[in-house]
Amino acid sequence: MRHRDSVPIVVGVDVGGVKKGFHAVALCDRQLSEKFATLDSIEMVEWCRELDPFVVGIDAPCCWSRTGRARLCERELTSKGIHAFATPSQSRGESHKFYQWMHNGAELFRVLAPHYRLFDGQPSVSSPMCFETFPQAVARALARKTLSAKQKRTDRSRLLCEAGISITSLTNIDYVDAALCAPTAHHLIAGTFKSYGDVAEGFIVVPKT
Repeated sequence: MRHRDSVPIVVGVDVGGVKKGFHAVALCDRQLSEKFATLDSIEMVEWCRELDPFVVGIDAPCCWSRTGRARLCERELTSKGIHAFATPSQSRGESHKFYQWMHNGAELFRVLAPHYRLFDGQPSVSSPMCFETFPQAVARALARKTLSAKQKRTDRSRLLCEAGISITSLTNIDYVDAALCAPTAHHLIAGTFKSYGDVAEGFIVVPKT
């Protein structure tokens, strides 16, 4: 089913480093319809374009820090008790091995850009869009309480089941996290979301429940 139909396809993508790559899950009518893994950002975008989702949610920073310190969206999450890795400047992010997954995420956003505009803080979704999200913040929003990251596989799988999403084929935490990004896209389409951050350094989108 295409995004032009009454029920849009949405995709969630979990981003890892060089060895892990990208894991993605597609939902149609809020049911898991496809999953895909690749080490290559171009292959991931080609897969997305074949499915033609209306919104793509990505677990990776959409922008580098302009100051070298935590972005506004990360500071706002921290003020809510949700810890997120601080995104560095582009020069540090591209030169330090620890940030390889962020570099992969930046590359994915870059390759997606001609086909999916980046969420800019506006509530209306009138054309195909991509956005940054954060599974721990999504899980906390859906659970409506603080959750320990140590129990993330159990908690996040339970929340997906409660949302009516089958986890049978989600064979690792990367697919589970991707699957959490996907229903967040539904919240963005419906307008039931909260965003943290600004246009300059990017927004993180989570459900508002």
